[in-house]
Amino acid sequence: MKPILHEAAILSVVHGTHGSPYDVLGMHATGAEMPGAVARSYQPYAQRVELLEKESGAAHEMARIHNDGLFEVFFPDRAPFAYRLRMTGYDGHQWELEDPYRFPLQITDFDLYLFGEGTHFRTYEKMGAHPMTIDGVEGVHFAVWAPNAIRVSVIGWFNRWDGRHHPMQHRGSSGLWEIFLPALQPGDLYKFEIKGHHGFLAQKADPYAFFSELRPRSASVVWNIHRHSWKDAEWMERRGRANWHESPISVYELHPGSWRRVPEEGNRMLTYREMADQLIPYVKGLGYTHIEMLPISEHPFDGSWGYQTIGYYAPTSRFGNPDDFMYFVDRCHQEGIGVLLDWVPAHFPKDGHGLAYFDGSHLYEHADPRKGEHKDWGTLIFNYGRNEVRTFLLANALYWADVYHIDGLRVDAVASMLYLDYSRKEGEWIPNQFGGRENLEAVDFLKKFNEIIHAEFPGFLTFAEESTAWPMVSRPTYLGGLGFDFKWNMGWMHDMLEYITKESVHRKYHHNDITFSLLYAFTENFILPFSHDEVVHGKRAMLDKMPGDLWQKFANLRLLYAYMHAHPGKKLLFMGGEFGQWREWNHADSLDWHLCQYDSHHKLQTLVGTLNKLYRDFGALHQVDFSWEGFEWIDFHDWEQSIVSFFRRGKDSRDILVCIFNFTPVPRQGYRVGVPLPGVYEEVLNTDADCFGGSNVVNVHTLNTDEIPWMGRPWSVPLTLPPLGAIWLRLIG
Repeated sequence: MKPILHEAAILSVVHGTHGSPYDVLGMHATGAEMPGAVARSYQPYAQRVELLEKESGAAHEMARIHNDGLFEVFFPDRAPFAYRLRMTGYDGHQWELEDPYRFPLQITDFDLYLFGEGTHFRTYEKMGAHPMTIDGVEGVHFAVWAPNAIRVSVIGWFNRWDGRHHPMQHRGSSGLWEIFLPALQPGDLYKFEIKGHHGFLAQKADPYAFFSELRPRSASVVWNIHRHSWKDAEWMERRGRANWHESPISVYELHPGSWRRVPEEGNRMLTYREMADQLIPYVKGLGYTHIEMLPISEHPFDGSWGYQTIGYYAPTSRFGNPDDFMYFVDRCHQEGIGVLLDWVPAHFPKDGHGLAYFDGSHLYEHADPRKGEHKDWGTLIFNYGRNEVRTFLLANALYWADVYHIDGLRVDAVASMLYLDYSRKEGEWIPNQFGGRENLEAVDFLKKFNEIIHAEFPGFLTFAEESTAWPMVSRPTYLGGLGFDFKWNMGWMHDMLEYITKESVHRKYHHNDITFSLLYAFTENFILPFSHDEVVHGKRAMLDKMPGDLWQKFANLRLLYAYMHAHPGKKLLFMGGEFGQWREWNHADSLDWHLCQYDSHHKLQTLVGTLNKLYRDFGALHQVDFSWEGFEWIDFHDWEQSIVSFFRRGKDSRDILVCIFNFTPVPRQGYRVGVPLPGVYEEVLNTDADCFGGSNVVNVHTLNTDEIPWMGRPWSVPLTLPPLGAIWLRLIG
């Protein structure tokens, strides 16, 4: 006699609707009424199944209790024991395997509590696919969140992508499902097959996958993310002690798929390891402090540039595997270069294998399209009010800092998160509980993100790409701010490009474009960006934007870059701008590196390297970036000649850099400039110097101040101002 399994339970297993297969499959004690152990296994491709005792090696034939392949064997008066299974197929082929359902569940009740509460900020240590050893058996543990599913299974080549084989165990009200699959290992492909209500059946990529197949394939890949041996301890220790607000930050923004390609090999992209060999010395040679990469999290469509993310936890397989990316970051750190990533917690694409309608319900996104869809972008908006969704995103930010040693995140499209009516007409959005347009859940999420990441990883930097007048973006949350370290100064970028792209004869009528930014320059901790968004979609490349003939175009661009480096705020320039790319950026092509063989382009590149070096060397240019104490106008009234002058001051009161900018192609002889202190000044930068491609109208001698009041100051010096040129003077004595 043996324990009876009810017909309903049998049918739910073979029909793939049983949410708790661990209650049926595997080996179980049968209780006092019929003491013993019963083992069951579902093997639809087996003609015969035998249970093999691990200790004695004894084989026991399992009885088929359903024609679809459910087998069972009963052991009277025995406690559950370790075993393996041996199958015989219909063709006579035999194979053995460990039974997944004999291994204990791994997610604890405490994990479930924290996950549901939205405070499990290391969920990536539990969710997804983790290689591990249980009871001496190697395999992979899987976990996924799908609260509205009827059944979730792990599928892959190992089970013929058949969702009947390895259904996962539902962990009650948490909505989590888990299973341990023996014998699987890094490199194995998998997905989750999710059976939902109303006939929903889908194969989904793992939201927490650490690696993915190369597009257009979309399976997740098992990976061990703890294999890399890091060699950046010195950098990490120094980063944690740094006061970044008083340090130079000069960012080289790049799209890794188009920075440089290999034309002789089908125009293929560089790998992460090739980037380490080629990109790092290039960036270091130009004096940049940081690299910022457009999103490298896995995305299906190259044309999204990475901003429509599917695999939030997976560095894209376009350039290699996770170990390769860790190697790249490690090498950057060893060379003293920080690595920033663009991060997109604002929205995600609708691709069928992704987060959209994940378990047959609106799980990660809002159900109401007035809150849950960006029609302009064709994407879905995260439901920041749901604890599990917040956990997914917050843990993702920590993941990049923890596992990959990333130094900062630039959060994309913050404005779209802050406003419920972003890019929506009247009637297309839902007000918040107070009747306002602010997305209070997103605001709370952004604050929590900044609080947690800064508490957990000292020296980590966060940047907000925020284009509105939302107050206190880069102020601490305890003062009512959003908590970002820096905010992109989109207003400055817009005004400067509006100004510099005008013919010089017209600039005097738009003088306020270059002075207006100082009215608000210290309301936030700004970074000044000339980013990828400014060199696409018909906006033209930086060099091509400049007015005038060929000489004037280069001179204008040199002048603009010098103005950016002297203006308060950290710096960012998109790739190609440093050597004067003529074409708009195209994500499918390499930069036009052949231009660097020409003198004018090479010398522009030299200027950018010089600007970065001076910016790093002179404390006046970076130590007091966010206070009036570090900046003072000398003269901004000379609109007629389109000349402005100011000085920057470092922590040392005598650390002075006087900066003069002539925005016309007319050289000015004997142009007198008031200076803040008496003494001797020397010209440390002249963008018109021959070495930068200019006409070499320079001030070759040191300049002694005259006790001639000028521009409201008791001392002054006479200068020769170069055409379309910038001059920086340093007080040396």
